[in-house]
Amino acid sequence: MPARPAAVRALPAEPGIYRFRDDRGRVLYLGRATELRSRVGSYWGDLRERRHLRRMIPRIARIEALVCDSVHEAAWAERNLLERSLPPWNRIAGGLEVPVSIRLDTSAAAPRLDVVHSVRPSPGTRIFGPYLGSRKVRAAVSGLQRVHPLPYAATSASAAQRELARLRGAGRADVRELSGAITAVLDRDPSAVAAARATLAARRDAAAEALAFEAAARLQEEIAALDWVVAPQRVTAAAGHDEDVAGWADDVLVRLSIRAGRLCGWEQRQAARPAGNTAGTWGEFVQRNAELAAVLLRRPVR
Repeated sequence: MPARPAAVRALPAEPGIYRFRDDRGRVLYLGRATELRSRVGSYWGDLRERRHLRRMIPRIARIEALVCDSVHEAAWAERNLLERSLPPWNRIAGGLEVPVSIRLDTSAAAPRLDVVHSVRPSPGTRIFGPYLGSRKVRAAVSGLQRVHPLPYAATSASAAQRELARLRGAGRADVRELSGAITAVLDRDPSAVAAARATLAARRDAAAEALAFEAAARLQEEIAALDWVVAPQRVTAAAGHDEDVAGWADDVLVRLSIRAGRLCGWEQRQAARPAGNTAGTWGEFVQRNAELAAVLLRRPVR
């Protein structure tokens, strides 16, 4: 088993994407990680279910990585780049998760929150996302409606539904109030997110104390799914413009290509300092990754 290269120790224990290049500069493989250092380092250990990659390891000459703000963002970055180009050791173009959106319908007669695969804007509705992973997103929606039971506030609700609304704490809430609370969570308002998580956690703990372990497990799944949905994610937008963003550090340039709001290209190379690094919302992202790229370039695998 080959020794773990020094470049691995330079990687942060943060989410991101990584790729391996050979000594001719060709990309061999691109993947994503919850923790870059641990995931990349695992290639120089027991590959287990990834045994087919053993023949790739001796060919790796350089490691590159992009640190992301969340695992969800890393998943989108991996998907976008693999849809554009599939390196020889990757098997699936774009990953396994299904892209979906969340639709909020605020009509008084039949308000609802649901998961949709195709976006069709209409009056009285708002679309959030896109997100990856239909199962996770459905669990997040379930948790949101557990905290803010929007459907039970419908003016067309039956007597039984109104009683359920009262039992769920929505007896005096109207559609506007509940949809506003849901919107605040999906817009990532910190206090709204924290309040929703706290409510779900309290119900999870109560279920566990009552030995209702299946219910507690379901609530924990909803908390994790809510965290996935509200995690910071900028590499894929429902609508956006084209731009190229760049960061530079120690003669290494990192350039990202954004097309229609979606990351579709990642380039890094040695270069003279550009006129100016990207500022604004992308500034910190590309700068920190340029600094990481400069460190990794000084640590070749072989």
